[in-house]
Amino acid sequence: MDDIFIKEEETDKRKLFELRQSEKIINNLLKTLVNYFLNIAKILEGGKLDMLFLSDGLSFNNLSHPAELVRFEPLTLLASLSAVTTNIGLVATASTTYNEPFHIARKFSSLDHLSGGRSAWNVVTSYYQTEANNFNQQSHLDHSLRYKRAAEFVEVVKGLWDSWEEDALVRDKKSGQYFIPDKLHTLNHQGNYYSVKGPLNSSRSPQGRPIIVQAGSSDDGIHLAAQTADVIFTAQQTLEDAQAFYKKVKQKAVEFGRSPDDVKIMPGVSPYIGHTVEEAFEKYEQLQQLITPEIGLEFLSEYLGGLDLSAYDLDGPLPDEIPETNGNQSRRQLIIDLAKREQLTIRQLYLRIAGSRGHRMIFGTPEQIADQLEEWIVNEAADGFNLMFSHFPNSLEDFVKEVIPILQQRGLFRTEYEGSTLRENLGLSQVESRYAKQATTTE
Repeated sequence: MDDIFIKEEETDKRKLFELRQSEKIINNLLKTLVNYFLNIAKILEGGKLDMLFLSDGLSFNNLSHPAELVRFEPLTLLASLSAVTTNIGLVATASTTYNEPFHIARKFSSLDHLSGGRSAWNVVTSYYQTEANNFNQQSHLDHSLRYKRAAEFVEVVKGLWDSWEEDALVRDKKSGQYFIPDKLHTLNHQGNYYSVKGPLNSSRSPQGRPIIVQAGSSDDGIHLAAQTADVIFTAQQTLEDAQAFYKKVKQKAVEFGRSPDDVKIMPGVSPYIGHTVEEAFEKYEQLQQLITPEIGLEFLSEYLGGLDLSAYDLDGPLPDEIPETNGNQSRRQLIIDLAKREQLTIRQLYLRIAGSRGHRMIFGTPEQIADQLEEWIVNEAADGFNLMFSHFPNSLEDFVKEVIPILQQRGLFRTEYEGSTLRENLGLSQVESRYAKQATTTE
């Protein structure tokens, strides 16, 4: 009997040892991941780039990219990075469909204070049906409704960010007065989709309010972006399409009473750099060989609204009839147009978009890469770029070391950060509280 107890005790000890070893492995992995992002942030700061942008999703499937299977919640990771960076902007993605305005306003305001005015919110409405299933919903909201709700959502968030005027907190020890009551404002919002009283329990942002980023290129997306966004990510493939989008958004912003300079348009671009053009293409082809048909088809299917392509010849064209989607409409159309314009087969198409997410790809020497970026800047197709590197940190390091100095020599890119906040570094005007404006007007 004693022998049984001894064996059970040894088994328990072995299990405990194995558990602790597993915990140690997991903790080391998490530490490695944090250091990985920290290294990227440091490289970005060294290159004087504007911001580190983290996408996000609220669901996945077995064929999702490994980076999407297990990932940090963006705001948590960026809060960690804020403590060990100085200038780089910190952009987190958060959905208006599966959050509440008060939560978003408070979280991004907190990140802005922690980072000294470097936070930005990438506004998305979500487009996967499976995300709805994770939030007590049987179906995803209609595309048009999502954007109507999002417009009101953003306005509520901006209203909450105006709860405290800049000089509201006096913290006077002698008098015992902590704040000036007339400079704290209750929102009392009553709208079609939201009822939010306020005020927000976070003081005014170091940069007036966090930067708002938006990426929709559909008519609904353009309307929302022109009305609310400071920065717009987009995915045009040609100079002509990019110029048309640039002009349309800037004009739309003016219709909303904004200056065209208040909206910075940044198309996505994936650069492949080599000592020769041939070497740049070789790097691209090496990565392309790693994409399996199963993964590629799944990725393409997602962008085409879940269209099942398994019955089609991979070396044939897309089907003529592709159903409308309640998901990402603008990216769906860009991919269909790309396939038609370049007469791509299904295989060629999924290979094209798997690495760059349907964004423009450019190839060449550092000088040639700089030329291609400059062309879009000087021809009013872009104010900057959302750089989408094929792999980290190598491709990022190549760009910072080899392309950034050329852009600096041409006077197209900064040599030092212009200020301490993301708003200053983007060249955006300071945002005044709506209540301070009212007081000025009344006077």
